[in-house]
Amino acid sequence: MNPIDRLTCQEAFERLDDYLDRELSPAEMTLVRAHLETCAICAAEYEFEARVLDQLRATLRRIDVPGAVVEKVRAVLRAPG
Repeated sequence: MNPIDRLTCQEAFERLDDYLDRELSPAEMTLVRAHLETCAICAAEYEFEARVLDQLRATLRRIDVPGAVVEKVRAVLRAPG
């Protein structure tokens, strides 16, 4: 990879949330992945954030949400624009 095609730690860090949520373009996903493969500090931050998200998701799955709330959320998500 050409140095111009590499991200700095700051650039990678700024994209970590979107990378974790898979909201980056394929090209940006590749750039962040390449940076994480070569930078131990950023890779450690990524691992930390990924663990936090996994724990949060696991906790949220255990919460019993009333059916009325679920239906309200679904209605909002179905509503146009």
